[in-house]
Amino acid sequence: MKLNRPALVVLGISTFCYVTAETLPVGLLPQISAGLDVTEAQVGLLLTSYAVVAAVSTIPLTALTMRLPRHSLLAATVAVFVVSQAAAALAPTFLVLVLSRLICALAHGVFWSVIGPITARLAPPGQVGRATSLVFIGNSLAIVLGVPLGTALGQWLGWRLSIGLMAAAGAICLVALILILPAMQPLPRDRDAALGRQLRDAVLILRNGRVTGLCVITVVLVVGHFAAYTYIAPLVRRDAGLDGAALSALLLGYGAVGLVANFVVGRFVDRRPGPFVIALTAVAAGSMVLLAPVLGPAATIAAVLVWGGAFNAIPVFLGSAALRVAPAARDAASAVYVVAFQIGIGSGAFVGERFVSAGQLGTLPVLGAGFVLVACVLVVLWRGVFPARISSEEHHRTEAAALH
Repeated sequence: MKLNRPALVVLGISTFCYVTAETLPVGLLPQISAGLDVTEAQVGLLLTSYAVVAAVSTIPLTALTMRLPRHSLLAATVAVFVVSQAAAALAPTFLVLVLSRLICALAHGVFWSVIGPITARLAPPGQVGRATSLVFIGNSLAIVLGVPLGTALGQWLGWRLSIGLMAAAGAICLVALILILPAMQPLPRDRDAALGRQLRDAVLILRNGRVTGLCVITVVLVVGHFAAYTYIAPLVRRDAGLDGAALSALLLGYGAVGLVANFVVGRFVDRRPGPFVIALTAVAAGSMVLLAPVLGPAATIAAVLVWGGAFNAIPVFLGSAALRVAPAARDAASAVYVVAFQIGIGSGAFVGERFVSAGQLGTLPVLGAGFVLVACVLVVLWRGVFPARISSEEHHRTEAAALH
């Protein structure tokens, strides 16, 4: 069996659309704020409300859809994405914008719960991490191209056009999924399980200490990152005087460095994930601290670029770990990991909003760095959360167990 590269590319395009749409308000805070007559802090809460709905709905919706063909389910989540983005682009009020994003959030958790196991089924034994890194290139490209270009277009032609283009990109992605993704029926174990058992399994997976450790580390890390990243536009405006095209260029550089870092560390996802997560979190925390004082344009740009390189390389390690720590229950492990990530996004954005509303914008980088450092320590202490790739023999044993 070889890597199904065309299908993995389509999955990568799907992640590109979802990540870009979820985080695009970060770059368009001033435009959405002015266009709908709300504060920038309120616009920042778009990430919180989205993440809360995704976190609450992921496990029950994943359980409800466990018996559906995997390829059809993934296509359905992208179809919901297209409709919700079109509604957001036409939203006449801030409330309608919020509601349209919440519709997308309902599909978001299911999308991220199934994309990991689907990726694993498209990879030969021992190459799940490599396949995951290929799919997560879409994640990095969203930060490299999606958010910066969406920000630039939103500043130039209006935020509605920017969001509308995301609906169009999602529609193209939906067609590609239908044409290229191979048919994938649910595993017999999942198809025959009652809904109650599926919900119970999704909760009881937390009895696995490594799954629990991964979720705790994910929440702490993502809270720290998004507390500061959600308000990166006002941060760099304060520290470096960057706005408009300059802000878009900086976001482009932020993502570009992350893409390069993702490519460089991707070869180590299957070999030494733990030490790399420790190193990346430490570098991210250090670069965030540098953003606390007003250092001027050059130092601010350098710190933001290092931050982008370090943090954007971490999710591929987290996503691969979710598939390795519970190889016989990948859907359940992926679901609770998605919940943890969304709790981190929502909580981080909410904390950021509280500090910004209180006039403490400059405190956010230090606060965020503190959380990231705690996550770094947890990785050191919680051994086994980032195992190397499973052997071919173990792969076959776990797949056999899943079929019975």
